[in-house]
Amino acid sequence: MSVCGAARFRGSVARILQQHRAVCSHTSGSSTEGIREKLQAFPGGSVELRKQRDSGVALLTLNNPARRNALSGSMMLDLEQRLCELETWTEGRAVIVQGAAGTFCSGSDLSAVRAIANPHDGMKMCEFMQNTLTRLLRLPLISVALVEGRALGGGAELTTACDFRLMTSDAVIQFVHKHMGLVPGWGGAARLVRIVGSQNALKLLSGARKVDPDTGKQMGLVDEVLHCSSGEGEALCQAERWLGPLIQGPAPVIQAVKRVVVSGRELPLDQALQTERSVFGTVWGAPANLEALALKPKHK
Repeated sequence: MSVCGAARFRGSVARILQQHRAVCSHTSGSSTEGIREKLQAFPGGSVELRKQRDSGVALLTLNNPARRNALSGSMMLDLEQRLCELETWTEGRAVIVQGAAGTFCSGSDLSAVRAIANPHDGMKMCEFMQNTLTRLLRLPLISVALVEGRALGGGAELTTACDFRLMTSDAVIQFVHKHMGLVPGWGGAARLVRIVGSQNALKLLSGARKVDPDTGKQMGLVDEVLHCSSGEGEALCQAERWLGPLIQGPAPVIQAVKRVVVSGRELPLDQALQTERSVFGTVWGAPANLEALALKPKHK
């Protein structure tokens, strides 16, 4: 590729990253600053990020096994920071969200929840987590929730912020909010309706039903049932194999695919078409396109 062509491609990638950060910036404004200090006062556990540069797949791990990977206040802040890192990972193709020690996530840590139980702080925490999970949903990477063990409450909401959900054969997803006198507040209800439809969402929320892998697959919540049990160590390998065909090819192309899908899902048609043209312009004449044209000089 010519020097001018390479420069144009790098410039296009930079512009599309800037556009994506602009889309996300409205979700991370100063309105949530006050709640950050209060969340930081409730430490425990961590959210770990490991980028596998050879495959372009990142592993995002919720690590608080003593509390079944419940999200402490500091973990909520960790999650936001890890997503910031993924938003600018130009070599990335996908991210797998998982929990440590064979369980996904049991929601929010109740010690933090009790301490910020007043309505004002509760709303601020809700806004912060809505914004964070929206950023996960809009990542320019294909995202997969690997559900082992239990995904309860906020953990169930977290699964809906991923593009795909894979479950081990003994795993359970359950929106337990009703039992706490609540409804989902991290965007889980809105996303659930879009995934399974309003009637199924109403059944899951009003009944606080336990969703096993087969039921989840029947209603469209689960994309694949993995033939292993939670905590065996095999689930991640199977998830990576399942993801493999979706991420074959250059990272800029995979990210471009994700961007046009996000715009088609979230924007009015005219704006989605405009975004699609813009993204198309970043890959047309880029290295992957030129290589494909060189390999296929004529139709057969």
